[in-house]
Parts: sequence; structure tokens; C-alpha cells
Amino acid sequence: MKKLAYMISLMLLLAFTACREEIMIDLEEGSPMIGVEGSFTDEYKRHEVILSYTAEFYNADEIRMISGAKVAVTDGVDTIPYLEQPDRPGHYLTDSVAGHKNTMYKLLLEVPEVDGPVHLYAESYMNDNVEEIDSMVLKKASMFPNLPMMDTIYMLYPYFQSLPDPSIVYMIKITEDTIPMNDTLTQLNTIPTAGYAGYYVNGPEMLEDNMEIPVCVVTESELYDGKLFRLDLFSIPYDYMVFLYSVKMSMGSNPLLGPPTNVPTNIQPQGSAVGWFYAASVVSKELVYHPKE
Repeated sequence: MKKLAYMISLMLLLAFTACREEIMIDLEEGSPMIGVEGSFTDEYKRHEVILSYTAEFYNADEIRMISGAKVAVTDGVDTIPYLEQPDRPGHYLTDSVAGHKNTMYKLLLEVPEVDGPVHLYAESYMNDNVEEIDSMVLKKASMFPNLPMMDTIYMLYPYFQSLPDPSIVYMIKITEDTIPMNDTLTQLNTIPTAGYAGYYVNGPEMLEDNMEIPVCVVTESELYDGKLFRLDLFSIPYDYMVFLYSVKMSMGSNPLLGPPTNVPTNIQPQGSAVGWFYAASVVSKELVYHPKE
């Protein structure tokens, strides 16, 4: 099998390297647009908004950050400023503060431009979230048990009572020890509870006609006694999930590097910027791995 895989890889390599002529496709480039990536949660911490300009297709590494903007979030009563970090242009952080569930938050932006400041805004509702994640279990993968390689693959399964509101989507962030495993837009995933709102996730009733839902995959070689897994469970608006999966379907590109027409945005006025601002409630759970005796 290894020999066959090697031969296929070699043939593909030869096929690609045989084409030596470099082809540059003349793409019609529009004016750079403002890119917004930001959030506000009920975690007591410093929340962040990142502002940049979209880049040209062939210069994706040359991202210009936006400095000097005025950034704030409001619930209609209190207004909380995001202040630009002196050592990180384009990165704006609040002081340590926590939002509140079941509240609409509005992001306010004033971006300096040559022809005068541009005013943008975005609204996002902070949904309710589950009371707690009851437990997490790390066990060998149950899918395709007859494949030899599955003996070395472990999956992390959460157990919690989902809310009955079908408009609430659960987004996951996983940290192994102190390293975030899926902290970029193209890595973020959600727990698919469509049709199962109000069910106990990974409980018997849900599993009657559905497979177990893992949130993390690791190999046996990555495990050691004392390894720490942390799950942050975000209750996000449905439209933010649509944005995330539109990003994934856009060939894995970051929408802040260009405004693909199939990737939506909640930054208003429409057509003025790309990206997304979301509000979310967060519940966390940790698991320390200990091998069975």
C-alpha cells in the first residue's frame, strides 16, 4: 500500500512539475474594501476587533491594517470602547468586561479615509446558552471500527442538554494544553443539532437515529498522562454559522483577503465592507487525560 501511494504521489509530482510555464491570470481587481473581524461575549476578558483592508489576489500577504479608527460596542444603554493596541496596528481591544445573554449588541465603527471618515455598524444578538457541559469523554473512534488505523484514533465527545430553540447554533473552540486547535475562520466548526434542538447531545434519544458527535480528533501518539483538553462552547446566531461555512466553501480563503460574492457580511451599509461581528455566550469544560491502568 505504501509503495502504491508513493508511486501515485511521484506521478502527480511529475505531472505538475512538467508544466514549467508560469501563467498569470489578469483578474479584475476592485478598490480595497474594509475588512472587519470582531466579537463580544459574556466572558470576562478583553474582546477584540481587527480592522484591515482587503488585499489583491496576487498580493495576499501584503495586508494593510487600519489604524486610527474609533471602535465601540453598545447595548443601547452602555457603550464600551475598543482601543487600538500600540504594538499591534489594526487590533482594537476593550478593557476586561463581560456582556449579557439575551441582549442585542451593536458595533460602531468610524474608519478614517482620504475623503473623510466612513461610518459602519453591525448588529448581533447574544443568544442564551446551555447551563453547563455535563461531561466530556475521550475514547477510541467508533466510526468504521474495522479499519486498522482506527485503533490509534481517539475522539472527544461532549455531553450536555441542548436548548429547544432551533435558531441557536453551538460553535466549538478546542484547546489542547495551551494551544488553540481551531482558532481561525476556516477551522471553526459547529455541532450540528438541526432537527435535534432540545435533545441531550450524545444522549440515548439523540443516538437512536444519529451517530455520536465528536468535537476533536487526536492520535494515540499525541496522548500522554496529564494532557489537558478544553472545550469552549459558543451559542452563536444562525447567520454567523452561514458566514463560517460560506468561508469554507470559498476554497478555504479568508474573506478578509477579498470580497467573494458568495460570502455574506453583516457589516453595514451593505457593500461598504466585508467580514463579520458576532456576539456569543460561552460555556467551558476541561478534561485531563489519564490512561487506563
